[in-house]
Amino acid sequence: MRLALYQPDIPPNVGTLLRLGACLGVPVDIIEPCGFPFGARDLKRAVMDYRDAADVTRHVSFQAFHKSIAGNRLVLLTTRVDAPYTEFTFTESDILMLGRESAGVPDDIHAIVDHRLVIPMVPGMRSINVAVSAAMVLGEALRQTAGFPKIGSLSETTGLV
Repeated sequence: MRLALYQPDIPPNVGTLLRLGACLGVPVDIIEPCGFPFGARDLKRAVMDYRDAADVTRHVSFQAFHKSIAGNRLVLLTTRVDAPYTEFTFTESDILMLGRESAGVPDDIHAIVDHRLVIPMVPGMRSINVAVSAAMVLGEALRQTAGFPKIGSLSETTGLV
């Protein structure tokens, strides 16, 4: 399982998603160009001290990214379909892609992804924050594929006795 961020616009969202990936052991692909300098202060603040634990691959373009994932299903989270993620069967090798916060992904990318999924929402609502959306769908995908990290005892994971 991987997360892919298509030309992200907002550094705190990217930082949150890198932290999510680090905590769940899920690699994150950044498809450039980003809408901000990648080392931006807001990104550093959001990712905190999880930066070294995050498995991040940066791609210079969508074409370079797409070429690198041959053989894996590309699953786009979008508001432009009626297929709820809650009715989808995920596989361990799926790549969950999220579009730009300001514009999603272009039509040509919509046309070539393997699957397009939506988060069911109350009528009239436009979208859920990209990092929250990723966490919801990634959680379901990891649950279905038994991909969550194994939990040790409380004392092992927190140092508490």
